[in-house]
Amino acid sequence: METGEVGPGLCCASFNQDSTSLAVGTKTGYRLFSVTSVDKLDCIHESTETPDVYIVERLFSSSLVVVVSQSVPRRMNVYHFKKGTEICNYSYSNNILAVRLNRQRLVVCLEESIYIHNIKDMKLLKTLLNTPSNPSGLCALSINHSNSFLAYPGSDTIGEIIVYDANNLSTVTMIPAHDSPLAAITFSASGTKLASASERGTVIRVFSIPEGLRLFEFRRGMKRYVNISSLSFSPDAQFLCASSNTETVHIFKLEQHSPSGEEEAPSWSAYVGKMFTAASSYLPAQVSGMMSQDRAFATVRLQMTGQKNVCALAIIQKLPRLLVASSDGQLFIYNIDPQDGGECTLVQKHRLFGSDKDLEETEKSELPEPPQACQSYAATVAIPTSGPVTATLTGYSEDGGAKKGEVIPEHEFAAGPVCLDDETEFPPINWCRDGSGRGKGRRL
Repeated sequence: METGEVGPGLCCASFNQDSTSLAVGTKTGYRLFSVTSVDKLDCIHESTETPDVYIVERLFSSSLVVVVSQSVPRRMNVYHFKKGTEICNYSYSNNILAVRLNRQRLVVCLEESIYIHNIKDMKLLKTLLNTPSNPSGLCALSINHSNSFLAYPGSDTIGEIIVYDANNLSTVTMIPAHDSPLAAITFSASGTKLASASERGTVIRVFSIPEGLRLFEFRRGMKRYVNISSLSFSPDAQFLCASSNTETVHIFKLEQHSPSGEEEAPSWSAYVGKMFTAASSYLPAQVSGMMSQDRAFATVRLQMTGQKNVCALAIIQKLPRLLVASSDGQLFIYNIDPQDGGECTLVQKHRLFGSDKDLEETEKSELPEPPQACQSYAATVAIPTSGPVTATLTGYSEDGGAKKGEVIPEHEFAAGPVCLDDETEFPPINWCRDGSGRGKGRRL
């Protein structure tokens, strides 16, 4: 669900709310890809009508897509891409830095203000003015529309997080997450966990929502500060991945340690861990805190460094995968060993521009051996006896909070109500008044 600036050719890249689709903005328009298969990457839509797209967000697997162009950075356009029509557009007082969607709310983030719309009719519900300076447009919206929590920086000097209830339009809590300003935040699928990282990039913390209590603390590294650009939970919130401007993507496992009274199978790592725990009581607080932080459960070594990329954890063909959209226009798919972790296995690469055949020809001159075909996950890790992991998200309802065929009330831009029945999808916004295929615009 993260959006990030990437390299030449790509202006932005973002996964949709359940990581089944990848949207990329380009100098000539935008593309939407289906990410439901390992071996095949389908481009389901391409538009060249709007150049220099630096924000493109798709609502789940529906036909609704939001686009912002560098040519008109204060205007947001909402399209029904399958019908080739513009639903509406809104203009704001300053440049749009981020857009977040769920089935109830559409949130637009400017540098010092946030606009909250009802996605069913695009009515403006609330404007949060004079928010702390947020030049990167950092914000996160829970994809669980039953709570619709919104998180954004509460300070531009330290890592405070404001959690706002976008359904009831009220502040929930303030979390003092880090000593340094925030760099990345994201919600779990159910909206009950919030992960954050600061500009230092060494520590990642996970908090309970709405209480704001610290649940986990992970250390990405100690040697250097990095710019963490992407955080993403797995659908079941058991794993959290983080990518940065380095060549390593870290995956952390969210598990509570066994009580001290329970004996675990003896291992060297467990023995060393107990030694560290015992020694930490005799060390300064800062050092003991570093020793008590959990390390990465699994890692991925990318082929590039110094550039942003976007990562996501998803269930593809009933198996857990790590997806990385790179700055040079490639999508990498890795297998994750959910039991033992370690180095993730690269199983497929896809080119977001051109063809995969061009990518394979380029790699022949670079790699001593061609990459293996998509390997069965059973060949790399024993499948748990409880059965394969499903892609069902906790707290997510397939009907989107509305029954099939339910009518959305008419609003000021619509010629009439529209049913929520468009090829079993969820296009929630009514059509424009004049029927010309272009939505009516508003200025805010």
